[in-house]
Amino acid sequence: MKKAFLSILLLNVLLHAVHAQDHQFDPPWNVPPESKVNFTVPGIENVPDLFGDINDPQLVIFFAGNQFMCIDDLLTAFKKKYPVYQRIFAETLPPGILADQIKGGSITIGNLRITLKPDVYTAGKGEMDRMASYFSDTDVYAFNKLAIMVRKGNPLKIKGLTDLGRKDVRISMPNPRWEGIGKRIEEAYVKAGGESLRKMIMETKLVDSSTFLTQIHHRQSPMRILYNQSDAAPVWVSEVYYQEMIHHPVQTIEIPDKENITAAYIAGLLKDAPHAKAAKDFMGFLVSEEAKSIYKKYGFTTR
Repeated sequence: MKKAFLSILLLNVLLHAVHAQDHQFDPPWNVPPESKVNFTVPGIENVPDLFGDINDPQLVIFFAGNQFMCIDDLLTAFKKKYPVYQRIFAETLPPGILADQIKGGSITIGNLRITLKPDVYTAGKGEMDRMASYFSDTDVYAFNKLAIMVRKGNPLKIKGLTDLGRKDVRISMPNPRWEGIGKRIEEAYVKAGGESLRKMIMETKLVDSSTFLTQIHHRQSPMRILYNQSDAAPVWVSEVYYQEMIHHPVQTIEIPDKENITAAYIAGLLKDAPHAKAAKDFMGFLVSEEAKSIYKKYGFTTR
């Protein structure tokens, strides 16, 4: 009986170790909020794009998803500067999904339905132009460029965007349906190799599944690289910079300026913001030198 118990115990330990190994690179990659109970289970119960206090928030911010790495530092600094605001809720989902959430009034993730209205929404210029009628004020606060993320050591010897057209290279690509970066990357493909390169990656390789369109956002591409599901991913410089910062085994392949694009990050104050004063304070903070230093820390650029 004792031997059987020890065998079961050993099996459970081994299964737990295998599960942990299988999910070693899973988010959240930040430090979750402090709580009496933490029930985050990598790969199963894991909600990395919802931040903070969902009950009675004093400020609600919808960030374009690829800023997820900045949120902890950003909100900590804002709370320190404005101690009156301690209950803040933020989402870092794709900007197109966030826009649909604003227009529709709710979003459901698993069994969780969220009906909070945002006070501030951030996205790239294209999405902000489409949502212009929703804002009373807007401001540019950061910039970014493209890079290619590959596994450390660059096993397929990828040198640039034209290599992504190779049959042996599996691509993880932001879905242009809800990710502004997807359309910008397509522009970069045309710059690097003409319309034929764009078609190869976004049509031919999509059909044979060697191009994968993300279902979530930028967080999914590094995971696919880390788990050897994709070989290369065009991403913002800040994303591969962050993965290297947290010591994940990836590396950067730079894209020359003549093939690259620059994106501006713009914040909009919603006309019907439920917490108008907090929203104005956050908009002011977002363009402050303190906030700019946080974005620079994670590989963004500012002016």
